[in-house]
Amino acid sequence: MTNSRDVVIERSLDLIRAGGTVSLASAARASGLTKPGVIYHFPTKHALMCGLVDAVADDWLHGMAARLPTAPESVSVSERVAAYLDECLDREADPSDIVMLSDPRLRDELTARWAERLHAWFSGFEALPAAQRGHLSAVRLMADGIWFAKATGINPPTLEERPAIRAAAQELLAKVEA
Repeated sequence: MTNSRDVVIERSLDLIRAGGTVSLASAARASGLTKPGVIYHFPTKHALMCGLVDAVADDWLHGMAARLPTAPESVSVSERVAAYLDECLDREADPSDIVMLSDPRLRDELTARWAERLHAWFSGFEALPAAQRGHLSAVRLMADGIWFAKATGINPPTLEERPAIRAAAQELLAKVEA
């Protein structure tokens, strides 16, 4: 049996995918619950939106970790950045992947929560020389652009372009010793 909290999360993400807005009432309608049923799991819209950010962050972290040979904390920062790039290139992103931007009034808090959730994935940059940090940052920003383009549908890279993008990123990653 599916947990009603999970249903609220998934149906709310479906609302975002369809271009809708998320509120406690719209989440209740979409999930087939009453508004008090949603409030049982998410007492406020802020709590619901944080739950959505957490669900999407968990999905991203799981997808990236699955690309590594061992636990994320056991590999180098360049391997984690490479896994992030691969996830961005291979993932079929949609508007729910940028859930942290979906509510203008909560955007600052939600983007801070997203950054906090993914912080450990990108830790280790600070210990590297500036040139190596620059190479890693270039690959991360390349991946960020791919993610955003795919999530918004604005000029995403084609399947034919992706191998060349991956190769260019790998050239930069090869210059990093960590």
